[in-house]
Amino acid sequence: MKQILVAILLGLITASACKKNTFITGNANVTMSTDSLHFDTLFTSTGSVTRFFRIYNQNDQKLRISEVSLGGGNSSFYKINVDGFPGPIVRDLEVEANDSLYVFVTVKIDPSAANLPFVVQDSVHIKYNNQEQWVQLDAWGQNAHFYRNRLIDADETWINDRPYVILGGLLVDENVTLTIEKGTRIYLHADAPFFVDGTIKANGGADDGEKIIFRGDRLDAPYKEYPAAWPGIYFREPSKNNELQYTEIRNAYQGLVLSNASGNAQPKLSLRESVIDNCFDAGILSVASSIDAENCLISNCGKNIMLVKGGNYQFTHCTVAAYTNSFIQHKEPVLLLTNFVKEGAAVEGSNLSAAFTNCIFWADNSTVDNEVVTQKESTATFNASFTNCILKAKTEPANVTLINILLNQAPQFENIDTQKKLYNFRLKEGSPAINAGVSTALSIDLDGKPRPVGQPDLGCYEKQ
Repeated sequence: MKQILVAILLGLITASACKKNTFITGNANVTMSTDSLHFDTLFTSTGSVTRFFRIYNQNDQKLRISEVSLGGGNSSFYKINVDGFPGPIVRDLEVEANDSLYVFVTVKIDPSAANLPFVVQDSVHIKYNNQEQWVQLDAWGQNAHFYRNRLIDADETWINDRPYVILGGLLVDENVTLTIEKGTRIYLHADAPFFVDGTIKANGGADDGEKIIFRGDRLDAPYKEYPAAWPGIYFREPSKNNELQYTEIRNAYQGLVLSNASGNAQPKLSLRESVIDNCFDAGILSVASSIDAENCLISNCGKNIMLVKGGNYQFTHCTVAAYTNSFIQHKEPVLLLTNFVKEGAAVEGSNLSAAFTNCIFWADNSTVDNEVVTQKESTATFNASFTNCILKAKTEPANVTLINILLNQAPQFENIDTQKKLYNFRLKEGSPAINAGVSTALSIDLDGKPRPVGQPDLGCYEKQ
């Protein structure tokens, strides 16, 4: 009997040992200590930084990891070392049950290399049992001011010494002013909305080197031209007294979004001599807010301008134009103006006052019949006027005052080539927009060039 018990015991021990030494197959419970590694050191000279993450085998059997590799291979700026084995590819790694292994990641970047992107990205690819996981990598490239998940909670000035690169988003706090100097470039990552609860004062200059530019941080072809490269600028309810002059907003998902009025007599946003271009959704989306816009170009956005649920608006000498191209199909009117929004079946309204003077509203390569659409569906007031404007519309907009309108007369822009992505919205000789305006207080155009007294041209550019 004793011999039988010993045999059984030895059998159990042997079975247990065999079980522990076998590898798990099929679905395995494997986790990473992180899903991304950020190398946030600001490099002022050639820099090398090391980070690490762990791969956890959370199973009661051994795990064979078939491969840990760098996505960029030998050409990557990153290098990996997996438990003492150098990359860029390490194969056939064994991890004991309920154990882990370390993956060390090193990056070496020379920030003086001007052809680098601002954010250098790659990934570590982990394969096991026909399953896959990735850990994302990002590091600073060119030398710049880098901010991640930044809160500006005191008055601050951005100077034009290096670009500003924003990751994870930025918020200008309530009652705080961010001043941006001439020529400053702001590059925003795909995960980086620019929220404003306080105030922005961004006053650039007419020369190209003095313009303030907001755009996505991917500068490599073809990504540098893609719309929706970053979320956009959002002026939220507490925000007030914002100024953008000689400022360009390019390649956002939504260019400028405004919520509610300022709470004072001033417009929530003063927009002067500025360009909003190639935004996937709206160039300007304003909900019951207020804008004073002069000499502005809003071009090639999914919905160029949407002014909904009322508000107070003055647009003078603005060109609003869209052409179907390989990035954005023009399916919506370039201007939508309403005194309401709908929440389910409920209609919420607010008073509307809007005046458009010496403006051009035009689109082509599309099936949109009416490029200016006005809708009134609430008891709130609806006061809107178009004075000396070009409108492309099969049906004149309703509930508005129209004065000296050029209906469906092509403005004849200087050069539009959607294949080559060339858009010059200045006016050709013979354009019906030349000398078709009414006198205003504006003495310059979007280029900072003079406008004549008396009969200026329509749109943001004056024919010189």
